[in-house]
Amino acid sequence: MREPIIAIIGRPNVGKSTLVNRIVGARKAIVDDLPGVTRDRAYYDAEWQDQHFTVVDTGGLVPREHEEFTSQINQQVDVALEEADVVILVVDGQAGVTALDEEIVKQIRPLKKPVLIAVNKIDNREQLGLVPEFYQLGLSSELIPISAMHGTVGVGDLLDKVMTAVQDLNNPEISMQPPETSAIRIAFVGRPNVGKSSLVNRLLGEERTIVSDIPGTTRDAIDSEVLWHDHDFVLVDTAGIRRKSKVSYGVELFSVDRAIRSLKRADVTVLVIEAIEGVTDQDKRIIETSNQYGKALIIVVNKWDLVEAKTPKSTKEFIKEIQHEAPHGRFAPIVFTSAKTGQRVEKVFELALKVYENNHRRIQTSVVNQVLLEAYTLSPPPPLKNKRFKIYYGTQVDVAPPTFLLFVNSDKLLKESYRRYLEHRLRENIDFEGSPVVLACRSKDEKDTKG
Repeated sequence: MREPIIAIIGRPNVGKSTLVNRIVGARKAIVDDLPGVTRDRAYYDAEWQDQHFTVVDTGGLVPREHEEFTSQINQQVDVALEEADVVILVVDGQAGVTALDEEIVKQIRPLKKPVLIAVNKIDNREQLGLVPEFYQLGLSSELIPISAMHGTVGVGDLLDKVMTAVQDLNNPEISMQPPETSAIRIAFVGRPNVGKSSLVNRLLGEERTIVSDIPGTTRDAIDSEVLWHDHDFVLVDTAGIRRKSKVSYGVELFSVDRAIRSLKRADVTVLVIEAIEGVTDQDKRIIETSNQYGKALIIVVNKWDLVEAKTPKSTKEFIKEIQHEAPHGRFAPIVFTSAKTGQRVEKVFELALKVYENNHRRIQTSVVNQVLLEAYTLSPPPPLKNKRFKIYYGTQVDVAPPTFLLFVNSDKLLKESYRRYLEHRLRENIDFEGSPVVLACRSKDEKDTKG
């Protein structure tokens, strides 16, 4: 069973993404006056009158000045049309019928599925006279005037007709109730042009995100479901993350923010770095952000096929360099891939399962205290101002990430170096590979007690 899929198509700048935002109820789709802003097809969960469905926002047909993306964007529209149950063609009521509108109609005319025409930018009843012009497109579809920007006209009527069209399909595979899912969400993050989209496409086995040598091709975060060895995953391809001081205000800034929010919603962060360039300062910041949100972490060194004169020691040397440059990510497994050739790409699924389990691992209190006692006995902390840090006992209080609360004499006596030592001893005895570990303290002295 699956939710119905509604594809929203149209030429650039007719208000497709604005309509998506209106339907979804949040500013999830990127909205900008630049034609061709939505390049990939992006999927959003939506609900109307207790009926659940998926909205697909597509890139519009692009004018010739953007022709480097035209064929790829049209391919994305083709795929969206093929998998959609109902199609909404958005046109601009203020601009009237254009040649590009007629081109799109030629593309969708052969479809044997419901097509609704949403005449957008009809912001008041006085403008309803602009609607009949679109009958000349020659589709038998009903024209539905809407105001996606203001919501004052027609959006509810449009959704009512969408629900009716879905129900008329009488497709037993479609359910309009939300599915129960235990899918693991994996966010692929990294700097622009390191191969995130190519990697996701390899894992999906289809061209779902546009791949180009031009940095910043993926602007929205794109969710894709995939089944691997009876395990459900949602792969989230995000826009390349650059330092905000390097990002211009507008579309790119929104994309970076959305990539960070996608990381926050994910279960597993896959940091993709480029083999030739290695770890950058921005990669280190991504690791810090992932740790801050308590996410499991995998580091993928992509484009490994481009590294020349490799030796049997090359991977070990590269791992050593990564761990030296980004010590706060030392716990993460590292896999060397080539999205172009498919080399070791499926290892990502295997590692994602492992680090997800480790991130949700619960340890018995007796085991925690045994590890802590051994650690303390082997290497007691040095005294600080004639006082020594003491641990009375510890217990795990949370998962994702695994969080341990230590009951101590005074947390002010705990040096950061000794905190790292205790974490290291926990990792030596318990498999937390790929997961950050949090150690918190509660002092016996009420003056030092927190919370």
